[in-house]
Amino acid sequence: MKPLFIIGYMGSGKTTFGKALSAATGLQFIDLDFYIEQRFHATVREIFAQHGEEGFRKIERDMLREVAEIDDVIVSCGGGTPCFFDNMDFMNEHGNTLWLCASKESLFSRLIRKREKRPLLAGHTDEEIREIIDSQLKAREPFYSKAKHSWQSDSLEDRRQIDSNIEDFLAQSDFLVF
Repeated sequence: MKPLFIIGYMGSGKTTFGKALSAATGLQFIDLDFYIEQRFHATVREIFAQHGEEGFRKIERDMLREVAEIDDVIVSCGGGTPCFFDNMDFMNEHGNTLWLCASKESLFSRLIRKREKRPLLAGHTDEEIREIIDSQLKAREPFYSKAKHSWQSDSLEDRRQIDSNIEDFLAQSDFLVF
């Protein structure tokens, strides 16, 4: 099976959904940010600090192409991955793409709980975070909307909701061929 690339804004549930889908299907799961950190022996934050965003995005592009060579894999991409270079077109050409769509309120609720772990949000007030979400979604949605499939991801808050989402997704997803 070609890779399934999960895209969406930070806090949309890409890793949560991807890990649960992996467990339900037996497909390998790769979080692209974690993959990059393992390959470069540095955190994404450290890579940003050392190479700048442009340097990080080039690394991210190269690692995306590397994981695309793996069969039977679910790849959770960073929120910005589809928005740089030709990454979105590449993912559509080399696999299936799934956009996890969450409401601005769900995103805000999830992100303020872990704001200090997210470099783009650390040190910002709640109102500033709302503005960041709003402006970045406007900029990124044209890329996200190119995904072949989309899934509403507001209800991923507990194990019951996650399991129910995966069950419903599998029932409706004829593109996952085993």
